[in-house]
Amino acid sequence: MSLLQSKIAVVTGASSGLGRAIAIRYAAEGACVVLADIRDAPVEGGATTLELIEATGATALQVATDIADWNSVDAMVSATVERFGRLDIIVNNAAIYTSTNLLQTSIEQWDRVIAVNLTGFFYCSKRAVMQMVGQEPVNEVRGRIINISSQHGMVASPGDFPYGVSKGGIVQMTRQIAVDHAEDGIVCNAIAPGKIITGKPGVANDPKALDYSRSRTPWPRLGTPDDVAGAALYLASDMASFVTGVNLMVDGGWMAG
Repeated sequence: MSLLQSKIAVVTGASSGLGRAIAIRYAAEGACVVLADIRDAPVEGGATTLELIEATGATALQVATDIADWNSVDAMVSATVERFGRLDIIVNNAAIYTSTNLLQTSIEQWDRVIAVNLTGFFYCSKRAVMQMVGQEPVNEVRGRIINISSQHGMVASPGDFPYGVSKGGIVQMTRQIAVDHAEDGIVCNAIAPGKIITGKPGVANDPKALDYSRSRTPWPRLGTPDDVAGAALYLASDMASFVTGVNLMVDGGWMAG
């Protein structure tokens, strides 16, 4: 049997990058996947995540969602439950960055990054738990929250002050939810990717930045979205029921060096 057979999963930021890979992996493992994003066209180009999943015969639902807007998040979870009857898994993945240090960061940039990367995760987690606590548990678990943090929630994010601060907040948010809602049957973990090669434009794929990342990563290659999707599959499955409150590093050994 597939690891997520008949599970209902929401993935935010599912149109591109890590969210896209996670949604596709979940669908391949039997989940019905809700693609929550403000856009549907992938930054990598090509077919949409919805098209790729439906082409395999799996089930997906695209719901336009701005995670920085409570009403949008509320409507997305309501649409999920109306269509599928429950919510088993939510992956909080959608995030933005500015590539600015403290002095370079405008108030507007700070507010926007925190609104998406931290408040958005709060909104999605809160609305998910509101649904999950009223559900019947399956193998002791009523629901699972998986937060995509970053190695830059553990160490500084050079030259990107609001991003690093927001990711550090996500790590603590994960611990809080895991402890506060364990008795409710809610499992909450985070995944902290290291350097993952995606189609994301900008400084992330600058050749000098890539060379630096290669020099810091003990494993002889940089990461791919599928590496993160594998970790997200594990944490979403029944294999990880006694694993809660952790920030799982998926970084090729960067943080161990």
